[in-house]
Amino acid sequence: MTLYYSTNHKVDPVGLADALLQGQAGDRGLFMPQTIPPFAADFLRRARKLSYPELATQILEPYTTGVFTPDALAELCHDAYNFDVPLERVDATRHVLRLDQGPTASFKDFAARFMGRAIGQLVRERGQELLILTATSGDTGSAVANAFLNVAGIRALVLFPLEEVSTRQRKQMTTLGDNVTSLALPGKFDDCQALVKQAFADPELNQLNLSSANSINIGRLLPQSVYYVYAASRLVDLGGGEPVIFSIPSGNFGDMMGGMLARFSGLNVRKSVIATNANDEVPRFVATGGYRKIQPSKVCISNAMNVGHPSNLARLVDLYGGQMDETGELKKPLDMEKLRNDLFAVSIDDDRTRQTIREAYRDHQLILEPHGAVGWAGLEQYLADHPQDRNTTAISLETAHPAKFPDEVRALTGVEPEVPPSLRGIEEMPEHYEELEVDYPAFKQYLLKEYVR
Repeated sequence: MTLYYSTNHKVDPVGLADALLQGQAGDRGLFMPQTIPPFAADFLRRARKLSYPELATQILEPYTTGVFTPDALAELCHDAYNFDVPLERVDATRHVLRLDQGPTASFKDFAARFMGRAIGQLVRERGQELLILTATSGDTGSAVANAFLNVAGIRALVLFPLEEVSTRQRKQMTTLGDNVTSLALPGKFDDCQALVKQAFADPELNQLNLSSANSINIGRLLPQSVYYVYAASRLVDLGGGEPVIFSIPSGNFGDMMGGMLARFSGLNVRKSVIATNANDEVPRFVATGGYRKIQPSKVCISNAMNVGHPSNLARLVDLYGGQMDETGELKKPLDMEKLRNDLFAVSIDDDRTRQTIREAYRDHQLILEPHGAVGWAGLEQYLADHPQDRNTTAISLETAHPAKFPDEVRALTGVEPEVPPSLRGIEEMPEHYEELEVDYPAFKQYLLKEYVR
């Protein structure tokens, strides 16, 4: 059975069930698997013939041994992944992986739907109740709210920055009701995330049985490793070791960490392009070796990536032999040479994001929204700087549906993005959310008042 240790190394390792239910380790570190299981050669040869749920079942099985039986895991994956995962060819070598076909039109569905079902089953088995705290910069909240809606034994509270989410993103969270509550703050995503983390570390809130569905929870990262293998297997000969390039629009870096798990399991990734918006703390860290978070984070049109201190940087540092605590202090140096060999980190500002949306449509009839445009611009930058890799198969991740950002897409391309079924009519639906100041004592009092029975 795989055990999960804390990146702060101050608590004992735990099994997957406890890691999922705790969300964050007791020492404020993030859980990581003690062993990243390698892909078998025969699995890589067979991967192209497997459906997405079948692939997910086989990749996740080593991580979940002792928690879910193979049959239970297969049932969970087939239930979670009942939507398309399209790969769009742009030219001879470049492709877009559209992760926007799930029930909330965001890549977050891949992780949230797995987590909702997995945690729901664990809660039923243990006969307990759980309060899921989630901070969102845009798409996490709606995906988590949808995944946990009406799940017995679970209540979900979503914190979001009131002025930094689109109307459709907000309404995907605030129109559900039932066991889902939304809380708006007049601040940044980092403020929301800080309140959630502080609550986890507060012993006076232990009675609430708190957990997280943010990417601080290892349950978010494991299923996100699957679509990297899926996409690569459809385009190259994995059994023959053919390489791919991935470009990943990044904010809190959970998506990137899913890709790193796939890489460390043996997927042949020539380069992982890590593309941020103007919040460039990680590109600067990769370039200089020095880390300084951005406070407050910068407001960009790729709003789900407005993160000035990504939690998952601690996991990335850990993968490369170092240690970074939750405040961003580097406690132990990492192998920066190996990191730079594997990653290419680049910052894309709003002007370039908009230019990319215009040019992608003009040149390729490719419709991108701001987050996908950051990823595409990052790929273009990498290939411009490394012309020797222009013939390598490249995959850029499109993480949200263009219809979530209709004003930008329409203004830049002249095209009205088609609204998927999950978003139709949402503007007319009644919504409810509460507002709270960015103040931990006030947040703590809110939790005690609303959730202690």
